[in-house]
Amino acid sequence: MSDTAGTGAVLVVGGGISGLTAALEAAEVGNDVFLIEKNPYFGGRVAQLNQYFPKLCPPTCGLEINFRRVKDNRRVRPYTMTTVKSISGGPGNYEVQLVTAPRYVNSNCTACGDCARVCTDEIDNAFNFGMNKTTAIYLPHEMAFPRRYVLDKAACSPSCLEAIKGACKYNAIDLDMQPETFTVKVGSIVWATGWNPYDATRMDNLKFGQSPAIITNMMMERMAAPNGPTSGQILRPGDNKEPQSIAFVQCAGSRDENHLEYCSYICCMATFKQMTYVRERYPDAQIYVFYIDLRTPGKYEHFREKLMADQKSQFIKGKVADIISEADGGVTVVAENAVTGAKIQQKVDLCVLATGMQPALGDNGRALGVRMDGNGFVVSDPDKGQIAAGCAKSAADVYTSAQSSTAAALKAIQIGR
Repeated sequence: MSDTAGTGAVLVVGGGISGLTAALEAAEVGNDVFLIEKNPYFGGRVAQLNQYFPKLCPPTCGLEINFRRVKDNRRVRPYTMTTVKSISGGPGNYEVQLVTAPRYVNSNCTACGDCARVCTDEIDNAFNFGMNKTTAIYLPHEMAFPRRYVLDKAACSPSCLEAIKGACKYNAIDLDMQPETFTVKVGSIVWATGWNPYDATRMDNLKFGQSPAIITNMMMERMAAPNGPTSGQILRPGDNKEPQSIAFVQCAGSRDENHLEYCSYICCMATFKQMTYVRERYPDAQIYVFYIDLRTPGKYEHFREKLMADQKSQFIKGKVADIISEADGGVTVVAENAVTGAKIQQKVDLCVLATGMQPALGDNGRALGVRMDGNGFVVSDPDKGQIAAGCAKSAADVYTSAQSSTAAALKAIQIGR
């Protein structure tokens, strides 16, 4: 199969806020765009947030209007569950082979939910970082675009599959779907593949996975989100205790030659934002922030100053050496105060690791010949018609990613002209 839009077309790889922005900017000035996303939905990491800067908006604030723009713009051809298999040709005349994985649910789906109601098999909810379960046929989240269910066929028993198929009155379940390979011809490629949270289990001293009281900052976002696993409540996993003391551990994997050698840019701001989540729900909770440096660039300085003035918050300059599980379900954070030299052992009900941003493209990009730096970020190569955008290019917040993606679209549409 081949889907050809002409040599002036643009392929945007990644359907988060950066990819959506780049695709729409290119399409709205008259270019055909292929927009692909490996997940069964568009929206990327922003869809998983409770709020994002600079206005502390919910994801609906930025995503819904972009989803509408994609639906309304016939120049954008969106594909979910799709990845790049191979690239040939050159700037102005690329042929890119793409592969779409089977969803097992076709476009007849109305998202009525009848299939999920009869599904007896469950899987970890990846959107909520495994903090709850979902049925094996599921809508990824309430704002999912496209609004269509997806089936994890391998997780279903034959009887469950039969029940799911029988429950659908729209004939939307197709258990015989196969991977589909097709080729697009484009003039340029925008890499907007985003980021993954750094794997917290790789930091032995932080003991992630050894106590339910130790979570990551993205898990905190999902907890605080109204559509999250706890419906917006911040509770300790395992026993659902309302925490009265919380520690934030900064640079969890970042600025460390053994992990991510760079500053992940957003972690300090994420912690300050999440302090507001805690304070809204628990006015008397004690908050401890363990940090190397606090980096809140430009206009965010006033936000930082306001939260550092919180009388029930304590900031400790020092790297965490250990986290010890306690019998009551809490943990003790062990660190050395870099200012006084004193050793600190602070017991808390909940500990949040500010894990860093790791570029998501990784080895897949290297195998495709994408130019990348030593940390795995994509390096723009306009002479070759390949441009980096958003967090594929560097660690960045949502606002900066949108600016970067607009610039990437401008470069992409000029290639091959």
